[in-house]
Amino acid sequence: MMLTSAGHVGDAVRCRELGISAYLVKPIRQGELLSSIRQILRKTPELKPVPLVTRHTLRESQNRARILLAEDNAVNQTLAVRLLEKRGYVVSVAGDGHTAVAALEKDAFDLVLMDIQMPGMDGFETTSLIRKKEEGTSRHIPIIAMTAHALKGDQERCLAAGMDGYVSKPIRTSELFSAIEGLLPNKGSTLTDGPANLTEPIVNRA
Repeated sequence: MMLTSAGHVGDAVRCRELGISAYLVKPIRQGELLSSIRQILRKTPELKPVPLVTRHTLRESQNRARILLAEDNAVNQTLAVRLLEKRGYVVSVAGDGHTAVAALEKDAFDLVLMDIQMPGMDGFETTSLIRKKEEGTSRHIPIIAMTAHALKGDQERCLAAGMDGYVSKPIRTSELFSAIEGLLPNKGSTLTDGPANLTEPIVNRA
């Protein structure tokens, strides 16, 4: 890993030629350094050239986590997917609890956004089944509850049911992203100074 206080045009090409895995220009943020080390350690030897890790590639990849959205309402699905994808996440949608459990068995996800009020199998039952399937393994996928008609004690009930976070509807973007990024690996510190968090609800009921 090359750390330099004076970057020049052509440095990236030279680093690739020399077999250097990462190239960062000082001052280097703690989160950038940690993410670079993790990316390098995850790499396996391949015949094809391995991409050079730079500050730019870190910014490109920081939010590419896979999120499963368990939500039965079509309008809420569209709004949430648009919001999450704009943030940089890869989103899959499950229309009910059974579909969500099946999706987790088929594919790998980094986090689940779980609507509580779903027909058939609600968010509590779905979470319980997911946690039961995780028993005896080292897996524990973060689950964030999403609920309308929020009542006193709902958050405590969600956490007691095995969920890791809680946001009430209508969802505010700042609260949603704070909950997501607080649970995802490598999301504890922001690598870039992005735009200020929005505070308006996703849905303007008026």
